[in-house]
Amino acid sequence: MLPAADWPQWRGPQRNGISAETGLLAEWPKEGPRLVWQVKDIGSGYSTPSVVGDRLYLLSNQGTNDEFVQALDAKDGKKLWSQRIGKCGNPDQQPNYPAARSTPTVDGEWLFALGSDGDLACLERATGKVRWQKNLRKDYGGQPGTWAYSESPLIDGEAVVCTPGGPDATLVALNKKTGELIWKCAIPGGEQAAYTSALVIEVGGVRQYIQMLQKGLVGVEAKTGKLLWRYDKTAKGSPAVIPTPVADGDFIYSAGARSGGGGVRLKVNGGTFEAEQVYFSPKLPTSIGGAVKVGEYLYGTSAGALLCLEFTTGNVKWDDRSIGAAALCYADGRLYLHGENGEVALVEATAEAYHEKGRFKPIDPPDRGASKSWAYPVVANGRLYIRDIGTLWCYDVKVGK
Repeated sequence: MLPAADWPQWRGPQRNGISAETGLLAEWPKEGPRLVWQVKDIGSGYSTPSVVGDRLYLLSNQGTNDEFVQALDAKDGKKLWSQRIGKCGNPDQQPNYPAARSTPTVDGEWLFALGSDGDLACLERATGKVRWQKNLRKDYGGQPGTWAYSESPLIDGEAVVCTPGGPDATLVALNKKTGELIWKCAIPGGEQAAYTSALVIEVGGVRQYIQMLQKGLVGVEAKTGKLLWRYDKTAKGSPAVIPTPVADGDFIYSAGARSGGGGVRLKVNGGTFEAEQVYFSPKLPTSIGGAVKVGEYLYGTSAGALLCLEFTTGNVKWDDRSIGAAALCYADGRLYLHGENGEVALVEATAEAYHEKGRFKPIDPPDRGASKSWAYPVVANGRLYIRDIGTLWCYDVKVGK
């Protein structure tokens, strides 16, 4: 019996869009994998579910005054509990898509969630009871961008790390048990928070958090909050910097839709860090749906096509129209794509060529108005979860079921 594979936070166990699960279908039937259940009463929003054991956790909203965390039963999608944490941030944003955006982070018996108005809450996973709560705007002078907060909190040891933005506390680390401040990092210029989520890396013996801000990619020392380096090329000209960076060792890929995608290598000299650009191109993956690194290759979408490129050189191996711009994750040799057009596809993760192994449209989709299907797909415990505004589908993608 293979061990279960949970998906406890944004982009999976390691925040890289990768699941270690095996024994999944190598190809889908024409109509797609078997639908286990569909629920249409989860509320609006673009949050993806976190999956731990027999429960799902996600953020949603009803209107603009009620943003909440909820727990669902993985067996049938029925609601187990719901807890309001605040209101939608920047409801008058233009273009207008006010909604819950971030994914809850599960850490043991606790759950951490950041609402779009900056309401950061630690909740009991079993009941939804609030343990402590802060507001990034009020408590730290936070400054989000036009489309409010979209970040999913990072848990690293005893710290919860997030990005208020602004001149005084651009990034902060808080004690995850109490919410008390450990450190705050004031980035020169005090730029706004972007729409990405922080990662942990270790380079040159220094543990650090990397994060995309509105004007560029930064690295901050995990122990002290000291700014170590920054790289601005991939954020220039983009009103909304959205894809979470992809990191492996000292190499980092980042992207902005109006700028392009680029790879940097961190150089260390006498304790000083420098982000050295290795490649940059406006034609590399920049879509909202992010990118995943599998082996030596990076996969992601841009300008309506799925691309495969060498991670450390930027050389494109192939590109295909596929289902257009899409969010994606990886499991068991294959990419799972959720297109902005609502379609779902299964594609082999190979540098040889584009090999599609299934495509379908989820039944009975919601009316999403002017917005698109921006929620990321999740593969956990033999199931594929697809969200579209107020609807969540669960599909069986395990072999032999």
